[in-house]
Amino acid sequence: MKERWVVVIGGGAAGMAAAVSAAEQARYLGVDCHITVIEKTHQVGSKIRISGGGKCNVTHVGTSAELLEKGFLRAAEQRFLRSALYAFSNNELRALLQQQGVATTEREDGKVFPVAGEASVVAEAFRTLLQRLKINCELHAPVQAIKVHGQQFHLITLHGDIVADAVIVATGGVSYRHTGTTGDGLRLARALGHTVVEPSAALSSIMVQPHSLVALAGAALRGVAAVARAGKLRAERQGDILFTHRGFSGPAMLSLSRDVANMQRSQREAVHLAADLYPQQLHDELEALLLQHSKKQGGQLVRKFLQVSPIGMLLLKSETMPYGTIPNAMVPLLMRQAALDDEVTFATLSREHRHQLVVTLKQFQLGTVHNVSLDAGEVSAGGVALSEVNPKSMESRLVPNLYFCGEVLDYVGEIGGYNLQAAFSTGWMAGKSAVNKLLTAL
Repeated sequence: MKERWVVVIGGGAAGMAAAVSAAEQARYLGVDCHITVIEKTHQVGSKIRISGGGKCNVTHVGTSAELLEKGFLRAAEQRFLRSALYAFSNNELRALLQQQGVATTEREDGKVFPVAGEASVVAEAFRTLLQRLKINCELHAPVQAIKVHGQQFHLITLHGDIVADAVIVATGGVSYRHTGTTGDGLRLARALGHTVVEPSAALSSIMVQPHSLVALAGAALRGVAAVARAGKLRAERQGDILFTHRGFSGPAMLSLSRDVANMQRSQREAVHLAADLYPQQLHDELEALLLQHSKKQGGQLVRKFLQVSPIGMLLLKSETMPYGTIPNAMVPLLMRQAALDDEVTFATLSREHRHQLVVTLKQFQLGTVHNVSLDAGEVSAGGVALSEVNPKSMESRLVPNLYFCGEVLDYVGEIGGYNLQAAFSTGWMAGKSAVNKLLTAL
């Protein structure tokens, strides 16, 4: 029986999962299959090693259906990833890591991390598994081109040509370029006739200019909503906002960044950011609460009230403040945006001023977007068009025996381990599918 050659381009999460899956499927079927991973940098798993701030939020708890609903906000992405996430779930990923000696733990927010608290243990677990399965890894070997000759592929690298019966492209997107993700796979896909959606920032910090709130750098707003507006377009994400020296970060802003980048690209109008400090309460509800407070505590200074007010949910009588209070340094800025004097009390607060205070609490202006950094994003949006890839195998609909997996595809998950899970799942499906199809051709 002729030995088959499967080449995986890219040694990240998706690429290593694809190689492991291909090797295990070949062993299960009892066929000879030579698996090679071609990695352009000096090691596999470079991006895994720095993910999650070096702690590696490897996946998220929940059923596959829940991961699709919570982690991927666009219906087309959910439909595309459905088969992959069911074929290789978060539980199967955790079980695989456990078999390699990497125990995982889940936090209250559902994020899953290695117990060791170090991302490197995940990367090393897969690297060791590649060795155990006798998968060849070619390092420092960027692929310059892929040529199709009959039913085979000729990969042109700096080390010479490599012939393959199946090729799996797992080169990642274009964020964190120092880890090797410089868009090589997108270039290769275009050359083979694929449509590539132009890459844009996602899960990235957002910079504003001028930054009038730099005094709040280091402060955080918890349980709020980040809102972006450009003309008639509006996008919103709930979560935490972190003030930085150049703009904003935190889960809500990271999640919002994809929409902001799209607004900047498609609109001539500027993109304006705001924070809704009480996203769970309507304007009228807040105004009624403030009026009620005025009748009971008319002599209290408004600024003093704001300094002790819970954030996220305004309750006049609350023993618990799950999101804390409004940062003290932010109170003068709130008063200024609401055009209120520092010494105004609730008794002297006019109806118009009370209305303006609520408007400010619901639409605290953060500034005008200057830039959403593509390179600084945890992932990038854009990539190979999903319509040109079979979601049940990850095989190209245009080129037989060519597969795509991971961030090279045009999808983006929310922050929380969803992107790594999707990379592992699509990689696993691609590797298994490649071997299965080659077997049917024998």
